[in-house]
Amino acid sequence: MLHAPWSPTRTVQGATDHVVVVGAGLGGLAAAMHLAAAGRTVTVLERAAIPGGRAGRLSVPGEGGTFEFDTGPTVLTMPDLIADCFAALGEQMSDWLTLDPVAPLYRSFYPDGSVLDVHAGVDAMAQEITDVIGPQEAAGYRRYVDFVSQLYLYEMGDFIDRNIDSPLDLLTANLARLAGIGGFRRLAPKVEEYLKDPRTQRVFSFQSMYAGLSPYDALAIYAVIAYMDSVAGVFVPKGGMHAVPTAMAAAAAAHGVTFRYNVEVASIERSGDRATAAITTNGERIAADVFVLNPDVPVAYKELLGIEPWSIRRLKYSPSCFLMLAGSSAHYGATAHHNIHFGRKWRGVFDDIIRDRRLMSDPSLLVTNPTYSDPSLAPAGKEVYYILFPTPNLDADIDWAIEGPRYRDEVCRVLEERGYRDFTASIEVEDITTPLDWQQRGMERGAPFASSHTFLQTGPFRPGNLLGQNIVFTGSGTRPGVGVPMVLISGRLAAERITGPMGARGRS
Repeated sequence: MLHAPWSPTRTVQGATDHVVVVGAGLGGLAAAMHLAAAGRTVTVLERAAIPGGRAGRLSVPGEGGTFEFDTGPTVLTMPDLIADCFAALGEQMSDWLTLDPVAPLYRSFYPDGSVLDVHAGVDAMAQEITDVIGPQEAAGYRRYVDFVSQLYLYEMGDFIDRNIDSPLDLLTANLARLAGIGGFRRLAPKVEEYLKDPRTQRVFSFQSMYAGLSPYDALAIYAVIAYMDSVAGVFVPKGGMHAVPTAMAAAAAAHGVTFRYNVEVASIERSGDRATAAITTNGERIAADVFVLNPDVPVAYKELLGIEPWSIRRLKYSPSCFLMLAGSSAHYGATAHHNIHFGRKWRGVFDDIIRDRRLMSDPSLLVTNPTYSDPSLAPAGKEVYYILFPTPNLDADIDWAIEGPRYRDEVCRVLEERGYRDFTASIEVEDITTPLDWQQRGMERGAPFASSHTFLQTGPFRPGNLLGQNIVFTGSGTRPGVGVPMVLISGRLAAERITGPMGARGRS
C-alpha cells in the first residue's frame, strides 16, 4: 500500500513490548490478535465475564431449555476480515469458527404485499428482481452492482483499510476516481440513477442507517456498505454471533494473550503525554508500555482519561434503536433469517428519527430469526427473535423509563399487524434494550452505531486512533467507522500504530 510521501504513518513512541488492551470487544480482540502475532506481550482487561463487548450474549432459561440471545450485531459480512485475524496467528479460522452463508441475505416485505428476497449472487438477484419487478429493473441492478463494486475497489485500500493522519493522505488517484463515478453525490439520487422501483431503492439504500444518516443526506460512497452485504454476502456463525468473539479470544489466548475478565478499568494513569498504567475499580495498578482503548471513544476520553477535547465535544451521533429479544413458541413460515419490513413512508422514517427526533410514525424494522439457521439457540421446537426498531438517540426528549414499556406494546402491535400472528401471546421470555440502556452499557447518547458518518466525521475528520505518545483507540467511534467489518479493521489499524505498517502482516 502506497502512502503519501509527505505524510508517513505515525506510530506510538517509546517501548512497545507490553500492551494492555482495555475491552474485549471485536476491535480489542482484533488488535490483541495482531499484536500477539507481532510478538508483543498482550493483556486484555474486560469488565464483563465473557468477551464480545457489544457482540454479547444473554442466556435466559425457559421451559425445556435455554434461549441464547445475541445482544448486539446480527448481520455478519466480510468474513475474510475475521479470517485475517486468525491468519495473523498462523491459524485457520475454520478450525475455530464455523460460518455458513445466509440465503436469502434478507427477505424484504413491502406495504403493497410484495416480497423481495436479496441474494448475494448477481445472477440470482437479477432473476429475483425480474420475477418480482421486471427485466428493466434487473438490468439497472446489474449496473448498480458495477457501481458499488467500483466504489469498494477505490475506497478500500486508500480510505478504509489504512491509517490516515492528515487530509493530505486522501490525495490519491482513487480520490479522483471516486469523484468521477459520483461517489461524493448524495446516496438516494445516485441509487435512483440505476434503480427506478421504490422497493429496490429501499433495500439497497437502507444500509446508510448503519452510518447514522438518511440516504437523502449520506454521500454515495456509503453505498459501499450495500456492497459488503448485498453483493459480498451475509453469513451466520454456528452458535450465533457471539461465537465470533468467543473464537477470537480462544485463539488469542492459545497464542499467549492474557485475558482478565470481571476487571473494570476506572482510569488510565498518565504522566505528561504518556500513559503509564491502567487503574482498576478495585485500585489495582497495571503498568504497560502501550494502552489500546476499546470502549466507545467519547466515553473512553471522559471516563478513562478525564478529558473531553473539542474534537469529541463536537460530535453528532447516530440514531439509536429499541431492541426486543424474544424467546417464542411461534413459528412463521413466510419469514427468513433476516427480515426487513418496510412501512409506507420511507423518507419520513428518517425525518422522524433524525430530523424531528421522534419515534417512527410508520415503522420500518428488522426482525432476525437466528433459530431459522441454528435451532440449537433455543429449546427444542422454540424460536429466538431479535426485533430492532430504529429510534432517536438520547438527544431526543423521550423519557425511556416511561416510554419503554409503552413502546414494547407498540412494537408487538406492529409485529402482529405485519404478519406475526399472535406474537405477544407466544412470548415465553423477553429482554428489552432502550436507548437509555445502551447509554448505561457505555455508549454515548445511547447510540450503539456511535457518531454518525457525516462528511466532517469521516476519514481524517473522525476521531483519530492515536493520542499522545502511547494511547491507541479501536472500535466504531474511531477510524474507519461503524459496522463489524470496520471495527475489525480498526483493531488491525490500532495494532499497526504500535508495530508499524509492516509489523502486523508484512503489508506493503
